[in-house]
Amino acid sequence: MAWVESTSPSFTARHESEDGDDAARVLERLEHARAELSEDFARPPEHELTVVIHGSSLSLSLAQPYLPALRALTAPAGRRYLVGWFGKREIHVLAPRAMERRASQAEGSRELLMLAPAAQYAAVLIGANNPDLPPPFHPGSFVRYVKWAWLGQGAAQYFAGQVPHLRPAITRRLREGDAPAFPPSVRDAALLGGTVFDLLAREEGRGAAVRLASRLHPAGPVAALEKAFSGRGVGYTEGNWRTHLSRLASA
Repeated sequence: MAWVESTSPSFTARHESEDGDDAARVLERLEHARAELSEDFARPPEHELTVVIHGSSLSLSLAQPYLPALRALTAPAGRRYLVGWFGKREIHVLAPRAMERRASQAEGSRELLMLAPAAQYAAVLIGANNPDLPPPFHPGSFVRYVKWAWLGQGAAQYFAGQVPHLRPAITRRLREGDAPAFPPSVRDAALLGGTVFDLLAREEGRGAAVRLASRLHPAGPVAALEKAFSGRGVGYTEGNWRTHLSRLASA
C-alpha cells in the first residue's frame, strides 16, 4: 500500500492511501486540540509536527520502540489505550480503522481511543512547556518519564478530554487486584493518571492543572502534589482522589 501525505493548516499527515478520509479526521481533531490548548500553554511546540498514521500495532511498535516498553510496564486494563507515541517533530498513532478493531465493547472505549492523537499532541505541548519532560526521548528521559508517568500521561489524558470516557476502565481496575497507589504507579498511569488532574482542576481550577504539568518538583511527586493542592497533606488529597475514582466509576 502506497504512503501519501495530507495537510491541514498546522500539521502534515503521512498515511497509507486507503486512510485518506481517516487522516482528514485525525488532522481535524489535532487542529481542534491545538486551538484549545494554546489558551493553556504559552509555549508552542518547537517544531512543526507531522502525524504518522500506522495501519497496525506492529508497524507502530517497530517505528516507536519505547511504546512497547511502556506497554510492558502498564497493567493489562490500560494497554489497550496505548496507541500512540510522540517526539519533537512527529506524532505516531494507529489509524482510526485499527483503533476501531482495538476498541472493546465497553462504553467510551472507542471515544477514548479516537482522542489518542489529541493526547499525543498534548504530550508534545506539555514537553515544550516542561523542560524536565520529553521529548526528546533517550534512555535517561524515558526513565524519568516512567517515574513521573502519572504526571506525563495523566496531563496529556486530561487535556485531551479523555477522562470522561474512562468510567468502565476505571470500574474494571477498581475491581481487579490491590487498591491503586497514589499517585498512580506506572502500571496504572494510562488509566488513572488523568483522574489526578481532573480532581485538581475541580478543586483548584484548570490553571493549577497547567502548573502541575509544567514542572517536576525537585523534591518528588509528594511535594508536587502538596504544592498543587494548596499545601494540603498528600493523605488528605489521596482520600479525595479515591472518592473521586469511586464517583467516576459509578457515574
